[in-house]
Amino acid sequence: MNVPEDGPGDAPAAAAAPSPAPSTLRRVAAAGSLLAFAAAIAIAVSGFLQEPVRLVGALLLLLASLTAGWTALVHRGAVRVVTSVVTVAALAGLVVLLVSGSPVRLALLVVLVLLSLAAARVAVGHDMADAPPGIREVGPAAHGVLVMNRWSGGGKVHRFGLEAQARLRGVTPVLLERGDDLRALAEAAVAGGADVIGMAGGDGSQALVADVARRHDVAFVCVPAGTRNHFALDLGLDRADVAAALDAFSDAVERRVDLALLGERVFVNNASLGVYATVVQSDAYRDAKLATTAQVLPDMLGPGGRRSPLRFTGGDGEPASPADVLLVSNGAYRLDSLNGFGTRERIDAGVLGVVTVTVDGARDLPVLLAAESSGNLGRFRGYRSWTTPEFEVDSSEELIDVGVDGEALRLPPPLRFRSLPGALRVRIPRHAPGLAPAAVAPHGIGTAVLALSRVLVGRSAR
Repeated sequence: MNVPEDGPGDAPAAAAAPSPAPSTLRRVAAAGSLLAFAAAIAIAVSGFLQEPVRLVGALLLLLASLTAGWTALVHRGAVRVVTSVVTVAALAGLVVLLVSGSPVRLALLVVLVLLSLAAARVAVGHDMADAPPGIREVGPAAHGVLVMNRWSGGGKVHRFGLEAQARLRGVTPVLLERGDDLRALAEAAVAGGADVIGMAGGDGSQALVADVARRHDVAFVCVPAGTRNHFALDLGLDRADVAAALDAFSDAVERRVDLALLGERVFVNNASLGVYATVVQSDAYRDAKLATTAQVLPDMLGPGGRRSPLRFTGGDGEPASPADVLLVSNGAYRLDSLNGFGTRERIDAGVLGVVTVTVDGARDLPVLLAAESSGNLGRFRGYRSWTTPEFEVDSSEELIDVGVDGEALRLPPPLRFRSLPGALRVRIPRHAPGLAPAAVAPHGIGTAVLALSRVLVGRSAR
């Protein structure tokens, strides 16, 4: 891939401009995707016409299992027992209906959908994404330092041989030991002359070292050695090839991205408040997530439950109504569906993304899932989203539960968030994908079909 026409030379896909003339391969992929999608619809419709009772029954059982399951989660005692039994029975009935139907039709439907999705990725390519601004080519680091958390991600530092890989590239490895101060290690590396500093670890560690880098205006390298690595995902890194991220210390490209502040604490992804933040505060959550969730939810979302008393201003400038989930992110999340959590189209727009979700009991759950499955989460009546450079959350409580880049905290209100536009210089390997999933995916089924149709006739997907 190439950088935009006014840029210098070759660069990774992060800088790719939309292609005005799709290749023959992409046009064939577009045709295949559309045909597979049409065939899947035809099979589903024919199945409904041939076995309407079975399919209507399956839909009713699915609805019953979802509603009963939600009710079981937010109640205790006899109500939980009864609705749990109903949930299990409904799920069992659903399995029986699906298995006793036409397995060939079901298998073919699944295969066609998967084929359509795979072909669509090839056909659309990077056409839907804008080239990040300000990308420039850079040479090898003069004195690169990589700080590594050996325990992060289940031991990825050891599993991928990152210490040896760093030395092969002329990068100085610094292993975090028990009791070490990560910020102090990063500050010492910069004081020792590091012109590029990297972090191999989870997103909380990435944020701390990135903060040191931005304070000294030193280039930063993200090495996805954590568990989820959401920041790496949105930088367009290949999270499966951890060692390849070290190539950013060699000839690479550099761009500026935003950071976000909660008080004076930097975060790279998001801060969550409400139900999720309260659940993860429990000491038992890491070892028994489902059990802990089942124990806490009735107090928050069940009959008489009390939502977190959070006070904030909505996107319309008016005081907002209570929310079950409040997410403040470094850049706006792409939330066409629940699968969009964790990915942003861009993190260089100089804004915070704010999302609130309010679920009004079991009756809202099927509506929420329907909106999610159709890629229209924004149409769910309990969903709100907007962007802002600054955001404040107050509360009558002395401390507010908040999860910051996966770390559970309890902080005194008011919580003040703000964006730090272009605060961090990030280096990315030339061979990295360079684009977040949200940046390349069309918005919704309708947009996807239109994009594929454009590629099919030899035009850019947008």
